[in-house]
Amino acid sequence: MGTLQQPIYHPETSLDQRTSTAGLRAVASFEAFKGALVILLGLFLLFYHSDAEDFAQDLLDHLHIDADRRLGQMLMHAASQITDARIWTIAAAALTYATVRFVEAWGLWHRRVWAEWFALLSGAMYLPWEVLKVAQKATPERIGVLAINVLIVLYMLYIRIRERACVEHMPGESGVQRA
Repeated sequence: MGTLQQPIYHPETSLDQRTSTAGLRAVASFEAFKGALVILLGLFLLFYHSDAEDFAQDLLDHLHIDADRRLGQMLMHAASQITDARIWTIAAAALTYATVRFVEAWGLWHRRVWAEWFALLSGAMYLPWEVLKVAQKATPERIGVLAINVLIVLYMLYIRIRERACVEHMPGESGVQRA
């Protein structure tokens, strides 16, 4: 009978020792920025929701958009539909999203392998919608967001493939205990 092989947990394998700290920290900073931006927008909406219609009208005036045009009507309609229940739902969603971004940023900043996988998967999850938005209307903002997220996904994919190739080519370091 053969012996049962048990995997050995090595704390150092949960850290990425090969990847550039600068690259991971750049992605971490971007994720933290997204989380902070959503928190700020959520707080703004939470504190100023009672003035949403006035704010929408001021915004339209400032941007020189006629309130009778489609965009103006959509913005004014959205502002008039804001209720306390919707505000708290949006606030909860914003807090959840920001928490996920901050956890991901912390993991990347501290070179955690799980955070690299998480960044790869969460970034790839958004790509189809971003491509669809660019296909519907290619604005510089949409193209920029798509380009940044494609770069992040490709960078994370490169890191994980490179790490896997390095582990497979290391003799005697399979992480499996031999009897």
